[in-house]
Amino acid sequence: MDWRERITVDPEVMGGRPCIRGMRFPVATLLQLLKHQTPEEILQVPYLEREDLEAASDFAAYLAEGREVVL
Repeated sequence: MDWRERITVDPEVMGGRPCIRGMRFPVATLLQLLKHQTPEEILQVPYLEREDLEAASDFAAYLAEGREVVL
């Protein structure tokens, strides 16, 4: 799975911050949750899916490599 299938950037949603599947759920928020909760706990949120967690992690790794996100 490519993170681009799950991570969206839309200037009309959350001011253009990267979000999960176009929802008003920023990737940064999900990554913060992963610091304090297990994936199983996070997946209790009805609209989040395991693939969202994987995409957020892959997206963070992509950015850590110093690459630029093309909008």
